[in-house]
Amino acid sequence: MPQRSSNGDVLLFARNFFRHPRMLGSIVPSSRFLIKQLLEPINFGRARVIVEYGPGVGGITSQVLHHMRPDGTLIAIETNPDFVRHLQQTISDKRLRVVEGSAAQVDEILRRLGLLRADYIISGIPFSTIDAPLREQILRKTHDVLEPGGAFLVYQFSTRVLQDLQRVFGYVGRKFQPWNVLPAHLFICQPTTA
Repeated sequence: MPQRSSNGDVLLFARNFFRHPRMLGSIVPSSRFLIKQLLEPINFGRARVIVEYGPGVGGITSQVLHHMRPDGTLIAIETNPDFVRHLQQTISDKRLRVVEGSAAQVDEILRRLGLLRADYIISGIPFSTIDAPLREQILRKTHDVLEPGGAFLVYQFSTRVLQDLQRVFGYVGRKFQPWNVLPAHLFICQPTTA
């Protein structure tokens, strides 16, 4: 596992929060309690392709890699070039592909990497601050690239996106994690099978 400077991670995260508050949603990275609860639904023995939207400084990314199978692929899609650079410099793992881009391009990004679908997609991007048409595009494309039996694992600091999730996905389970700054709502979304 790569050496990680947690103080440096927090400072980088906070600096970027003040520059782009609508892109991050929180001033500090996710707590270990949130990360553990968020990743609980993942069957790491089965998952070959996992996508993460908005990995930030890589707190969740490094935990996914820690549990992931040796032949798996983790695609981290990040719009912020500072975070892209940080991830590329601090996590050296051949299973990780860091892509500078938008979650709305998930289908194109997967195709570019020779993949069609993902077993799991993890997201902490603040959907409540994203314009409705872009939010809808991200959710629809996420739904379309999930493997049957796969799941979209979302954490948010409000429940505003719940209606959108319920409209796009057939099943949405809910959990709550109070031991985080800010307390977080977790949603486990699965497409209904025809």
